[in-house]
Amino acid sequence: MSELRDLAGEPVFGVALTIGAYALALRLNRRWKWMHPLFACTGMLIVLLLVADIPYEDYSKGGEIVSFFLGPTTVALAVPLYKSLLTMRRRLKAIAVGVAAGSVAGLCVSSLVVLAFGGSKELLITLLPKSVTTPIAIELSKQLAGNAPLTGVFTVLTGLLGSMFGPALLRLFGLRSDLTIGAAVGTAAHGIGTGRLARESEAQAGISGFAMSLSGLVMSLLGIPLAIWLPIWLR
Repeated sequence: MSELRDLAGEPVFGVALTIGAYALALRLNRRWKWMHPLFACTGMLIVLLLVADIPYEDYSKGGEIVSFFLGPTTVALAVPLYKSLLTMRRRLKAIAVGVAAGSVAGLCVSSLVVLAFGGSKELLITLLPKSVTTPIAIELSKQLAGNAPLTGVFTVLTGLLGSMFGPALLRLFGLRSDLTIGAAVGTAAHGIGTGRLARESEAQAGISGFAMSLSGLVMSLLGIPLAIWLPIWLR
């Protein structure tokens, strides 16, 4: 165990551990469809770090290298987006209005819930970006003096829950078109939801990628003034 702790200080340890845990999580997902790979991977990493008594700071030396690829991965979602461009072009206005309305509704609901329970302005800022992709959410939280690590946690949880239950709930209510599922999941569950759709339908993933991008733009434009002025308006 001491040798493992010594190795943990090397960046390659965090990289190898993350990739290995995710590969195992994918195998578990193929056997049990309800188990999201990201959820399983995170759980395995937490258990291993606790059991082996490895400080998170040591693991994060390699974990930060993996985190760096969040940006390029998000950009790569432009590929299915381009392939779905023809389908979206016919309904672009409807998609844009729906995504913008969903984004604004999400911002307002999050704000009202925090304020209704007496949450602080810092908590409000921390929660506001939870439905946009992680790099944007964390950067917005930092710029507005929120709790960026906690924003990351809420953002990932939002994406996980949206990707695990969103498509099934939409189908339960009779919403089965690629356009509807892609737009709804992209708006609410950002990159994690889009990644889930990419395994099932390239068309849904493309629309979801567009919705995710537009949602991030809406959040950037409206989230900042909302975080500043809403607590003042509701005093």
